[in-house]
Amino acid sequence: MDDHTRDPTADSPPPDRTPSGWLPEEELWEHGTLRRATVHGVRLYNSGEFHESHDCFEDEWYNYGNGTTESAFLHGMVQVAAGAYKHFDFEDDGGMRSLFETALQYLHGVPRDFYGVDVLDVRTKLTNAREDPTVLHGWRISLDGAVPEAREEDFAYAETLD
Repeated sequence: MDDHTRDPTADSPPPDRTPSGWLPEEELWEHGTLRRATVHGVRLYNSGEFHESHDCFEDEWYNYGNGTTESAFLHGMVQVAAGAYKHFDFEDDGGMRSLFETALQYLHGVPRDFYGVDVLDVRTKLTNAREDPTVLHGWRISLDGAVPEAREEDFAYAETLD
């Protein structure tokens, strides 16, 4: 574990879940800052704040080198948020499809339950959205088996990012 990605204040998963990234014997996340960015990014995405969601994932992505699962996951989630932004804010489905293609490449091989995100559901939705972008309407990203919405703390977190 890298010291720069430690965050002992990062929330723990529900007691019935053990996602990839959680170290049960130590009762902490391997990369607590990744969990924190993921929680904020997912909540913002689920509230339609795609630009802010993108920023949460992108800022954390810079902590990891190429070739790591963490980097692939974060880069994929950056593309997910950017693709949704293209679809919903600019009605640019060609741009969305291109970003989702890239996201699928990055998310390929990422564990199904990574830092609490249902990555299998994300990959399935992106695959389907390439053919029918309307499947994105009403879709939310699952985190720890729930679909959380943004809170004030999520917006405050996003405002601190460069």
